[in-house]
Order: sequence, then C-alpha cells, then structure tokens
Amino acid sequence: MAAKDQIMLYLEERKGDWVSGESLTRILAVSRSTIGKHISQLKSDGYPIESSPKKGYLLQKTSDLLTRREIRDGLETKVLGKRDIVCFTEADSTNTRAKDLATRGAPEGALVLSEKQTSGRGTKARNWFSPPRDGIYLSLILRPAIPPREAPVITLLTAVAVAEALLSLTRLKIAIKWPNDILVSGKKLAGILTEMTTQGDSIDYIVVGLGLNVNTPRFPDYIRDKATSILIETGKRFSRVKVIREYLKWYEAYYEVFKNIGFEPVRKRWRKLTNMIGQQITVEMIDKRYSGEVQDIDKDGALIITDGTGESHRIIFGDVTVI
Repeated sequence: MAAKDQIMLYLEERKGDWVSGESLTRILAVSRSTIGKHISQLKSDGYPIESSPKKGYLLQKTSDLLTRREIRDGLETKVLGKRDIVCFTEADSTNTRAKDLATRGAPEGALVLSEKQTSGRGTKARNWFSPPRDGIYLSLILRPAIPPREAPVITLLTAVAVAEALLSLTRLKIAIKWPNDILVSGKKLAGILTEMTTQGDSIDYIVVGLGLNVNTPRFPDYIRDKATSILIETGKRFSRVKVIREYLKWYEAYYEVFKNIGFEPVRKRWRKLTNMIGQQITVEMIDKRYSGEVQDIDKDGALIITDGTGESHRIIFGDVTVI
C-alpha cells in the first residue's frame, strides 16, 4: 500500500483525534517532510484534514471516506465485504486491482474500492468519469461454481442489486438498461463492468466493477446530456458508505438465490425493473446491426428482439440504443 494510503488509513482509524507527525514517521518509517507532502496532497484532494504544529493532524469526524472500518460497521452480510477490503485514495482501475488480487488468491467477497480512478473503464474500454470522493468505484470478486457460459447473468444480477439498493435509499425511478446500465430520467446513473478468468471449462474468478454517480454535482460537456447522479436527481448528498452497505446486502441476497435456486427469480425481478420490454431498439454488434422490438431476456440473460420482418434474434452482447 502506498504511503499516502497508509497515512489516510491511520488517520481514519483515529478519526476525530489528533495524530502526531512523530508517530506517523515512526510507524511508516518515512521522514517528516514526506508525511507533510502526502498530507498536503490529501488536503488538495479534498480530505478534511486539520494540521497543527503542536498537535499534528486530525481527520474530521464528518468525512465520508470509503474505508474498511466505515464499510464494515453495520454491514448486513455474511460473506461480501466481511473478509478482504482494499481501499485506495487513487487507483488506475478498481477492476484491474481486483483482478490482480484474485489472481493471487483473494477470496470470494473481497472488495476493492478507490476514492478516484485515473483510468476507470466501461464496456469497450470506454472511459468512466471518476472524480475524487463523489462516486462509488468498487469491484467485487466472485468465484461462482457455474460454467463460463452462464457468466453473463452475473451482470444482470448485479444490475438488480444496484437497483434494489437505490430504490431502498431514494425515491428515484430506476430503470435497468440491458445489459449493464442503471438509468434515471433516461440518463446513466451507474454502469457495470464484468470480467472473467477461466481455467478449462470452469470459472476461476469473476470481477464485477460498479461505477455509481452519487454526489457528482456536474459532468463534463461531452457526457452532460447522458449522465446523472443521485445528487443531481434528488438535490441531496448521500453517504457513499451507506449506499455501498445497501448494495452489498442486496447483492448477497440475490447471489444466494441464484446459487440455490437459479437465475429465474432474478430474471423475473429484472423484467420488473427494466423499461425495455416492448421498446424499439437498435443493437450494434462487432459485425452486425439489428433493429427491432424487445421481447424479453432468456434464461441465459440474452436479449430477445423481433425485427420488422417478424424474425427473432438472440443478442448475447451489444450496444443498445432505444429508438
């Protein structure tokens, strides 16, 4: 863990109490000037840290930091978030970091979070706008005992869990867009990126990345008409820690249903949370393009559409535009 992250973790564990610079230099084995440099960077990043020549440094109690202790306090799960949680002040991509951990044997339910992403990714390697401290950038490691062909349903299960968490905390009219978006008022509130590694005919691990715009006050011009946040839609700031706890609670509930019963209960709930059934859409694929009316999703999570000639098409992956 980088020195800046170690300092942040140490201050968070003693949030509301003064921490001397001397104790930080001793514990981290770095110079006072290095401590001061990292503290200045953290302040520039917007962390509410007070400094005193005599007392040292103090992290204010009101800070909404994404840390292990904050997330675990009051977490209503049995597995997810109960073991490994790795928090960064800045990371290239939480999915990239989570894949590294999974390769080294991180258990199911391990989490990777970052206050900021420098190379946040969506589908097709698109950038995900990831400003510091405003959103949730989280990746979850799963090791389901399912064949690789069933992996696409994990993305749909994730969308249901996100939607349920938002419905329980806000009064927003949430709509799931196949395969990996959460919309409000036709704008993207959250995106999901699922990546898988296999060993032969079995799954080694699945990393499920979530980018959720929570307290983002504004977006760059190039996505302003496409993206939104909970703050923009409600006019209120929300605790990101509370949103994460709620998300993990719903995720574990649906994940257990999926493992014990199958995808059908999740599919039924997905159908109720989407507004796509009956919509006219266009799907862009690598080498094909289809237009038609959405009929349903099947037992494997594929989108079923009927074109103008009445022919049915089964779409496993593609970019969807609602006409």
